[in-house]
Amino acid sequence: MEIISIGTELLIGKTLNTNAHWMARRVTSLGTMVKRMTVVGDDTNDIAKVVHEAVKRKPRFIITTGGLGPTFDDKTLEGIAKALNRKLEVDEKALKMVREKYEAYVKAGRIERVELTPPRVKMATLPKGAEPLPNPVGTAPGVMMKVEGTFLIALPGVPSEMEAIFEESVAPLLKKEAGKVALFETSIYADGIMESTLAPLIDQVMHDNPYVYIKSHPKGEEKKPHIEIHFTTTAKSSKTARNSLEKSVIQISELIEEKGGKIKFQRKAT
Repeated sequence: MEIISIGTELLIGKTLNTNAHWMARRVTSLGTMVKRMTVVGDDTNDIAKVVHEAVKRKPRFIITTGGLGPTFDDKTLEGIAKALNRKLEVDEKALKMVREKYEAYVKAGRIERVELTPPRVKMATLPKGAEPLPNPVGTAPGVMMKVEGTFLIALPGVPSEMEAIFEESVAPLLKKEAGKVALFETSIYADGIMESTLAPLIDQVMHDNPYVYIKSHPKGEEKKPHIEIHFTTTAKSSKTARNSLEKSVIQISELIEEKGGKIKFQRKAT
């Protein structure tokens, strides 16, 4: 799985990339691992290059966020079309989705009449062969296409829209792909041990428990170390996962105490 965030506002620091954070957590919870994240600005050539490079790596899923709206700087679909050497064309199914949204806005009194202006038609102009995904919250449809063995999915940048389309159209696909595999995680906190001393202990526990990934996150200062130790594993059985996590937590706790450190508290596995 790769995530591509699109928007110059992300590169200049105007907007925090909460979409990538939310999606990474959600994707991981569904049993799929994110291997790479990329951020690119609103430039057709740059988007095309990033998408082309991602497709060449042949991940099972590539999900982009941002750049599907009606404005001049919404260039995601242009970039994707260029990367795949496909033509852009008005998709009738997508146009119907857009029209129905504006009809609903008329009924709600938000606008006076339905008018499919060029910027609005732009939201229904997709790379040839793409499938529009319903947007339960906003106007611009999501877009999905199959490129050999890769699902390439484009979602809006507005968080509420991105999340809504993801839950309705993407999450079921990921669940089916992952099968019954799910993520399980827990954390413990260690005081009185430096991260450099902790590192070989983590290596040892991961070696002894190959299905558990352990990552340290320093929270304190060098003179007063306080470290979160985060454990994750994926498994089809919650019992198997919890046993693996428990074994890893006990082992590293004992090793830390042997080094003079102290375990402060533990959060239950989820």
